[in-house]
Amino acid sequence: MKTRRNPCLLVTCLLLSGVFALPASAQQMPREDVVSLPAIGEGLCVSNVFQSGMVLQRDKPIHVWGWAAPGEPVTVAFAGQQASAKAGDDRTWEVTLPAVSAESRPQQMTIQGASATLALDDILVGDVWVLGGQSNMEFELAKVENGPLEIVSANYPQIRILTIPHGAGPDLQRSFARLHQWSDWSGRHFRKGDWDACTPETARELSAIGYVFARRIHKASNTPIGVIDASRGGTTVETWTPLPVLRQLDSEPTRAKLASFDQAVAEWDPQADLEKRIAQHGQWIEKQTQEGKPIPADKKLPPADLRPGPLGNHNFPGHCYAGMLSPLAGLSVKGAIFHQGYNNAFDGSAGAQMYGDIFPEMITAWRAAFNDPQLPFGVLSLCTDGYPQTRDDYCEKMFNAGIDIRAAQYQTFLDFYNAGDANIGFVSTYDLRRRWYHPQLKIPAGERIARWALATVYGFDKEIEWKPPMLLEMEQQEGALLLKFDTDVSDPQDGAIEGFAIAGEDRKFQPANVAYVEKGKNNRGQIQYDRKQLLLTSPMIPSPIHFRYAWGRNPLANLQATGNKDLPFATQRSDDWKMEEVPLGVLGDETTLPISRGDSNKIIQALRQQDKERRLKEAELFLEANGGK
Repeated sequence: MKTRRNPCLLVTCLLLSGVFALPASAQQMPREDVVSLPAIGEGLCVSNVFQSGMVLQRDKPIHVWGWAAPGEPVTVAFAGQQASAKAGDDRTWEVTLPAVSAESRPQQMTIQGASATLALDDILVGDVWVLGGQSNMEFELAKVENGPLEIVSANYPQIRILTIPHGAGPDLQRSFARLHQWSDWSGRHFRKGDWDACTPETARELSAIGYVFARRIHKASNTPIGVIDASRGGTTVETWTPLPVLRQLDSEPTRAKLASFDQAVAEWDPQADLEKRIAQHGQWIEKQTQEGKPIPADKKLPPADLRPGPLGNHNFPGHCYAGMLSPLAGLSVKGAIFHQGYNNAFDGSAGAQMYGDIFPEMITAWRAAFNDPQLPFGVLSLCTDGYPQTRDDYCEKMFNAGIDIRAAQYQTFLDFYNAGDANIGFVSTYDLRRRWYHPQLKIPAGERIARWALATVYGFDKEIEWKPPMLLEMEQQEGALLLKFDTDVSDPQDGAIEGFAIAGEDRKFQPANVAYVEKGKNNRGQIQYDRKQLLLTSPMIPSPIHFRYAWGRNPLANLQATGNKDLPFATQRSDDWKMEEVPLGVLGDETTLPISRGDSNKIIQALRQQDKERRLKEAELFLEANGGK
């Protein structure tokens, strides 16, 4: 019987030492060469999530799975415990070892088969966190503000990093490939699928939010931390949700989305697509020849591949769950954090409704994947995009479906929280503003979600606050709305509170003037204010019935919990009006969704008119207050 060390380490060393030489053509033009190791190897092997240098979850059963010859007995040993199984006809085997306590001392796991033994070294036991979402979660530490400062100090041998390669469905995967990718564009290797210790070299490519989160958790808990980055840019909430879960939803927009994808699959003809591309290639060759232009060697032959069509779309419902989260299913982990939403913001109110229907089911499905219905799950709200909302364009900037997505994320959190879920978390990111839809202020976002985890999961609830201010009650008064909160709130700059808009029956929102409720005078005759109650008014809205807060994609909003707490009031509203029906009547009595670009322009023009009317009213009031001067 022979013992094998982690076989992929050999390929890594060869790559980094240059044994895998790039072809001559790679020296002539920028390109990428990929060396990969398969998701499932031949003979005795384990899922690629199990490697030397990994972190295993403490205080939970240790599930290990892999493949061997049909009927082959397999024994896994770790930390003085062992468990055995026999490979099935499909080669799969799985064992469960008893839970163990945290251990920063490196240990070895052995997987023994009939004629070979695998040895995985340098394994730590601590807490494992999964990172999910799209590009703002994926966004690397090297690209963010103050990222270089974090990189040069990223010497944390007990933080271990694993980035999952991009994968897709439709079939549920049980492992992932390990990629070693050289890029001439950057003159360096990029690796996905390998566990690495956190160093300045490896941390630069890790999710910035994930790195900051891991650093804070590690230093506070003094425990080894593993972070598994399973995020992918440009993805939707439905691709991160199991397809069977989506098909069971009683959600009209979700059914419509699935029907659209199903129809596209049914209509896809790969052979007809290939024949069309061959014809196009022939026409291009003929054109190049007639014009005397050269034909590159790699374009001389016509295409011969059959493309997958709609099933090749990484946003096909369920695909990223199947290809990137399913390979981790069954692994014991501590929790997950999730930052996503941009690619769901293109379908108006129907898309926002679908998001609100799917997101809680996605969270439940992720918890089920990791065998923990109470798995800690932290949500970072959708980040900013576009130029900041101002008083001049306030109403116009309220027309954006991304705001509805952000509100749906908070409402999902609120529903779990109000149902007694002690392991759901939420932080806003709308105030970490930059005009680009990849705002580089990721370090503060990582700090915020780490506060939630430390306060709720690690026992620092007396030292750290994480929960955003919560609205307890809204009361309609004559000419005003009264809002009551669970904590004192204010602008951290001690200026005017911005961000609230109010509307009457005509659904014409206008920015509100905000004042604290007076609660009496002290013994010196000074007015005392109740900083848990706000009164919203506007000269433009004589009879308000609803409010919205932080209702801009890059909103003018500054309300936080009072004190040095950095806890913004979340994007939310009291109404349930569709964005295409605000203000009322612009598109007639009935609105058919989705609306056309022309109808969108009509709404924007109506909102611009509201802004104009308000500015004129404000000028008029200013002149009156100053004697007409």
